[in-house]
Amino acid sequence: MGLYPEIEPYDSGMLDVGDGKRVHWEVCGNPHGKPALMLHGGPGSGCDAAFRRYCDPAAYRIVLLDQRGCGRSTPHAGAYDTDMSVNTTAHLLADLELLRRHLGIERWLVWGVSWGSVLGLRYAQTHPWAVSELILAAVGTGSNAEVALLTRGLGRIFPEAFERFLAELPEGERDGNLAAAYNRLIESSDPVVRARAARSWTDWETATIPAPPRSVARFAGPLFRTGFARTVTHYWGNDHFLGAGNHEGVVLRDAHLLGGIPSTLVQGSLDFGNLLGTVWRLHHAWPGSELVVVDEVGHTMGAPGVVDALVAATDRYARRRPAPGR
Repeated sequence: MGLYPEIEPYDSGMLDVGDGKRVHWEVCGNPHGKPALMLHGGPGSGCDAAFRRYCDPAAYRIVLLDQRGCGRSTPHAGAYDTDMSVNTTAHLLADLELLRRHLGIERWLVWGVSWGSVLGLRYAQTHPWAVSELILAAVGTGSNAEVALLTRGLGRIFPEAFERFLAELPEGERDGNLAAAYNRLIESSDPVVRARAARSWTDWETATIPAPPRSVARFAGPLFRTGFARTVTHYWGNDHFLGAGNHEGVVLRDAHLLGGIPSTLVQGSLDFGNLLGTVWRLHHAWPGSELVVVDEVGHTMGAPGVVDALVAATDRYARRRPAPGR
């Protein structure tokens, strides 16, 4: 099946969302088609042209945005003087609603990958009237348990890389939330400290890719690398701004609020989140959700089997007309 052919946006802009922030958005496909919102991961990754290709451009009005501080949105999190205190989940949810109203959209299909799945889930839980369907890949829920696994927990699987990862932290910072400890380094006034910490963080993320080749081209750029590491550690070190002290996470806790929203969850069998059973628990707590597991694939939206499952879902939902009020 594969992705749809490459296309270009027919409209784009910079949306002033307040707090000195401007969010880049673009729209492609059919201006009169079914609206679909594409949510990237990270947090802090930004969208690229591949996000335009998961939906049939003849059937969908495809909306992409770069979340606060990343991609083409301004100011970029990679700039030291960018205020991160106004980059939280609540701010991102408000930005989605502002964009929806700006584009005159009543309801849209929400498509999200990785962190975008967390954001999409929480958006649907808090704004169910705005979501016609959900399609999520490399699914997470933003729980503290997931953060602990992806930092300290994977140290048992990748001990050599974990030793290097810990070594960048002062000895007194090696217990507790490692993302928060790294974020303190990345917020240092010393640019050398910031750069070393960002490089070490992305080296760890690269080392934990479950199968070769273990490389991430976008981490080569210092602006992206710093902005990405700063944003991820900002969110992971603060309970994803979803509520402190909840080990399992509020998204999983509130899964019942998703009832009635048609959904497809696409997960690689080698995704490390599976060690916690996150996507299975979400699926079983969410009546009517569909779970598609793709064998021998990790945390990704780009593997052939994952692409086929995601495109099949958007094709199927393109023909669906939501009932009034949903």
